[in-house]
Parts: sequence; C-alpha cells; structure tokens
Amino acid sequence: MFFNSIEFFVFLPIVFGLYWLIGGKNIKLQNIVVAAASYVFYGWWDWRFLSLILFSSLVDYSIGIALGKKDKPSTRKILLWISICVNLGFLGFFKYYNFFVDSLVNSFTFFGSDLSINTLNIILPVGISFYTFQTLSYTIDVYNKKLEPTKDFVGFMAFVSFFPQLVAGPIERATNLLPQFSIERKFDYRNAVDGLRQVLWGLFKKIVIADNCAKYANIIFNNHTEYNGSTLLLGAFFFAFQIYGDFSGYSDIAIGISRLFGFELKRNFAFPYFSRDIAEFWRRWHISLSTWFRDYLYIPLGGSRGGLSMKIRNTFIIFIVSGFWHGANWTFVIWGALNAIYFLPLLLTNKNRVNTNLVAEGKYFPSLREFWQMGVTFFITLIAWVFFRADNVSHAVSYLHHTFNTSLFSWVQIFPATILSLVLFFIAVEWLGRSNEYAIAKVDFLKKPLRWAFYILLIVLMFAFTGEEQQFIYFQF
Repeated sequence: MFFNSIEFFVFLPIVFGLYWLIGGKNIKLQNIVVAAASYVFYGWWDWRFLSLILFSSLVDYSIGIALGKKDKPSTRKILLWISICVNLGFLGFFKYYNFFVDSLVNSFTFFGSDLSINTLNIILPVGISFYTFQTLSYTIDVYNKKLEPTKDFVGFMAFVSFFPQLVAGPIERATNLLPQFSIERKFDYRNAVDGLRQVLWGLFKKIVIADNCAKYANIIFNNHTEYNGSTLLLGAFFFAFQIYGDFSGYSDIAIGISRLFGFELKRNFAFPYFSRDIAEFWRRWHISLSTWFRDYLYIPLGGSRGGLSMKIRNTFIIFIVSGFWHGANWTFVIWGALNAIYFLPLLLTNKNRVNTNLVAEGKYFPSLREFWQMGVTFFITLIAWVFFRADNVSHAVSYLHHTFNTSLFSWVQIFPATILSLVLFFIAVEWLGRSNEYAIAKVDFLKKPLRWAFYILLIVLMFAFTGEEQQFIYFQF
C-alpha cells in the first residue's frame, strides 16, 4: 500500500493503537505487532513475496548466530560469503536476469552471431534492493565484530521488514536500528508531534510537488521531439523536482512515522539542491545508500588512499555500481558514470571536502559565488537526470540533442505558472529551513495561530493539487 493511499490512512491508526495499548514495557509483544503489521503492509502489494523476505531474514539471522559461535577466520569468511551470495543472488535474479540475457544476446548479434536464450516473465519484488542491503549490513557488521549477533528472531524480523522504511528506505544499518528493538520504548508526545510534522511535509513534497511535476515531466519526456530546447530543459527541471519531492518525501514520511512508534531512523536527505559542488551533493542525496557503498565497498577497495589509478578506479566503481543498483538499464550505468566524471576533478585536486559547512550559514541569501556554484551543480545534475529518466540511451541522447541547439534560447512552449509558483514556494521553505533536520522542523517558533495557519495551508494545497495517484519512484528499485 502507498503512504498516500486511503488504505494506509486506515492501517496506520490501527497499528499505532495496538502498539501503544500493549504498553512500552512489553517489548516482545510490541515487536510482534511491528513484524505482523510490516508483513501485512508488504503483503498488501503481493503476498507471494512474503516468503522471500522471510527467507532472507532466516538466512541472515542464522548466519549471525553462527558467526557469534565461530572464531576460525576461514569458517567466518565462508559464512559471510553464503550471506552475500544468497542475498545478492536473489537480487541479481529478480532484478538483473533479463538485463544480462538481453545484453548477451545483443552482444552476439553485434558480432554477427545468433544466440537463443529466452528471458523470463519476472515480477520485481518491491523494495528488494533496500531490505537486501539492510540485512547484508547486519551480517557484515557481525562478521567485522562491530555488532553482537541477536538471538531475538522476532526483533530481527521486525528490523528487516520495518514497514515505514521497508520498500524505499532509508537503508538502515543494523548498528542503528536493530538495538532499538531490544530496548523499552515509551510514547513521547513531543517526538510524536515532530514526527507528524515531518509526515505532513513529506506528503506535501509527494502530492503537491512530485506528482504535479511528474505530469509535465512525463508529457515533455514522452514527446520530446515536439518541443524546443528551452521546454526540454524545463522538462528536466520538472523531473529533478519530481524525483526529489518523491524520494525525499518518502523518507520524511518514513522517518516521521517511525517517530510515532518510538524509533529514530537515519537522515536520508539534507537539501541536496543547495549543494555547491557534486561532492557536497552526494553527501546530501540518498545518504543511506551513498554511505552504505562508502563503508561496504569503497573503503574495502582501498578508498582514496592509493595512487592515482586506484582513486580513479574506485570512484568509477562506486558510482557505476550505485547507478546499476537503481535498475537494469544502461541509462542508470551512464548516470552513475557521469557523476563519477563530475566527482573525479574534485577528488584528484583534494577539493571534495571543501564545502562541508552549511551554505550561506546565518544569512538569508547566498553570496554571488555560492549562487553560481549552486547553479552550476544543479545544471550538471539536470544533465545526469536526463539519463536517469530516459527510457533508454538513445532516448536520452536524442533528448539532449534536441535540448542543446539554438531553440534553447526560444520561449518555452509549456509554462504551467501555478506549478512553477508552487515549486518556488517549496524552494523558499526549504531554503529557510536548510539548517534543520527537515525544512519545517522548527516552524514552532511561529505563534500558534500562524503555525496552524501554515499547517492548514499545506493541507489545503494537498487537497487542491491532488491529481492521479502516482507510485513512489523508488518502489521500482
């Protein structure tokens, strides 16, 4: 079920009531409620794939127990590789089998040979990339002795399947979320209010910003040969805010709902479109994934400690794998490679950690230099987003070809003033709240009548601009 669906607005209060009626001292029963609710939530999409998430939980729970009993390095390494192979094997089959078959057949065709391998009608399980990486983080951390293996299978099931972040993150580390299932949780009114506020902002991002931008992004991308360059650039702009509003909106809702149940999830977005270079952008965009690859792939490969060739190799590996994680399409690989190309000059000149502070800290407006830096970073990000959004590589190339010609300086053929005004309003609120965990976290500084007027404004806008229900983009990953 979707966060923005009627079913979920019925589901959440029921689960919330059952969870807190049990009381904070009965941790076991609370965990059973969370696990059961999470399986209902996931099974609402397709109950057949509950066996997959259950099997993944059983495998990594058992391997964790075994790792806690074994000291022999070779045995521990075998156990780790069993976990890696099982988890990535499932992920590879469901997500990439047809991609590799098609790529192999096309390669043979290119060299004048015919290869007959049939693809399969495979349904991609929702959220498999997210919970696979979550369970892997547990096994790897237990293997590295950063975490004691848990003996509470119900708690572990609840950790793997935790419904607020199950299908689109944030990708939680076992070191952060799993211990929270073994401690007493008490209802905190202020924390719950803050959670509801973050849910409200996440719903606004999704319903008002993402879904309305999606309408125009789809029209322009699907008919790109009919429009001039300036309109195509506007289409990329709409997609940029569609994917940001959609994905960061989901993360806000997930984090906010978790707070209602006494859990704290990791921050996943930190106002990435206010970044002054691409390195800063990647510290602020999908933080849970970028840090996962950093800790479990980039650093084990040697990170940036080696020579020039190792730095280049590792940078391309991390970005290309990150792109490929998103889906079985060469467009995602190119998207990742483009970001690697953007990032390399900063890394090789040791300028990748220059912009670690808050942009225009303590000021209402950025300097001209900061404004230029943000503009350039956003522009090159738009170019990369074209590959991310395109149906295939030729679509992306054609889109860019039709964008960057003399028609780029013509007046746009589509100009939805109302939607653009809403995006500007959204940017203004995000800018004013950029020092907070999320944009409206500190809106309680307003007097109560003004604060409630602001909340009501957001709700009215959601009802006024609710269109066709759109699936969250990252459900497909």
